[in-house]
Amino acid sequence: MEGVDKRADFEDLLLVMAIKLGGEGLINELCNGFQLLMDKDRGVITMESLKRNAASLGLQDLSEDELAGMVNEGDLDGDGALNQMEFCVLMFRLSPELMQESRFWLEEELRGYGF
Repeated sequence: MEGVDKRADFEDLLLVMAIKLGGEGLINELCNGFQLLMDKDRGVITMESLKRNAASLGLQDLSEDELAGMVNEGDLDGDGALNQMEFCVLMFRLSPELMQESRFWLEEELRGYGF
């Protein structure tokens, strides 16, 4: 399976989770995922902790380069690791359909307030 297919599978999964769990439930599940992948001593996801724990989230088939790419893509502060906020932002960025859905609901809510 190529990286594009894996990404498409993830996009489908995250959107389904959002629909089934609702916003709060999805955030809770993302936080649980972060806890599974993080380095317990540092409190962040490092390349090493991601490699060590990737199988628990079905990511065992990703190459070391793909895992490093995930950390690099999400590392907004340049410290070489993902904190919880960076992880959640990355998960949403990897699911453009979910972002579109979120934007739709935000716009609907704002219209209700006259914006």
